[in-house]
Amino acid sequence: MQSKTLGVIFSALALALLSLSGSAFYATVPHTESTSTTAAFSYSQAPAHALSLFIEPHSGMTPLKQLIASASSSIDLVMYEFEDQSIEQLLAQKAAQGISVRVILDNGYFGGGNQHTEIAYDYLRSHGVQVAWSSSRFALTHEKSLVIDNATAVIMTFNLTPKYYASDRDFGIIDTDQIDVAAMESTFAADFSGKSSAAQNGDDLVWSPGSKEAILDLINGAQHSLEIYNEEMQDPDIMSALENAAERGVQVEVVMTYASSWKDAFTQLAHAGVQVRTYKASAPLYIHAKMIVADDARAFVGSENFSESSLDKNRELGIVLSDPDILAQLKNTFAGDFHAATPFTAK
Repeated sequence: MQSKTLGVIFSALALALLSLSGSAFYATVPHTESTSTTAAFSYSQAPAHALSLFIEPHSGMTPLKQLIASASSSIDLVMYEFEDQSIEQLLAQKAAQGISVRVILDNGYFGGGNQHTEIAYDYLRSHGVQVAWSSSRFALTHEKSLVIDNATAVIMTFNLTPKYYASDRDFGIIDTDQIDVAAMESTFAADFSGKSSAAQNGDDLVWSPGSKEAILDLINGAQHSLEIYNEEMQDPDIMSALENAAERGVQVEVVMTYASSWKDAFTQLAHAGVQVRTYKASAPLYIHAKMIVADDARAFVGSENFSESSLDKNRELGIVLSDPDILAQLKNTFAGDFHAATPFTAK
């Protein structure tokens, strides 16, 4: 059961997020992160009010920091890129209070090393935090997740990299569904210890390796509309599903940050009737989020990019949800970004 402290925090966050929902603040920052026929995929539905959403860059790291500060027994964090010294220090403070703090950091392609996380690894380890490098069983550990006190989880699309906080479109899902939380903790324990075991799906979790089926199911099941954010567009199965959706009359809208790597993919999608809009790499807003909203009824939010590596080889985590309030916020945010982006014209 959620503690009174967390209840107060969530109430405060809800008010703060409502007040921020119409605001916008962006700063231009170059971005470099890179990752390199379907059966029905069924889910249970998270209990009412078990899920809530915060939107970046509007919300900042306040929701995450307040959750970490509220921890009374344990903190488990998985992070692909970790360069936020203020959060490192907060984790160290909680460890000094006797709280169990465990962190999994990405260790590069199939365990080949990652200089970008070495500083965080060394700092945390020297300050009482239990730190493990990610398993070499995965191409990358691109997951971004947090579990507080075995009771409250956060599934994120963003990394803890301050230089991108003001520019990146990203999302965080706060999840208090105890079946989801238990599944995330079970999977965390196996990954932290380096054991090879199947990830636990909970009520509505989507794990990689193996997330393609769930994402294709969402796309293939759409009858009226698909609204999509992603950072990469290169998986042929996903692209074929989007093309097929457009050709059967589904309104398919895609918003991404333009890169020459995706030009051929954008051209192919546009020829099939997909409405692709993009932002320049130098624009104030960078599309880092990974999201699908299907028929205004179901949504996917997670760390999975539309690439073979992300869907089939990395450790990734997302969630499928149908909460009407979250769907409305996702759609409202997407509509504004889609309107402001530049239509891609196939030549």
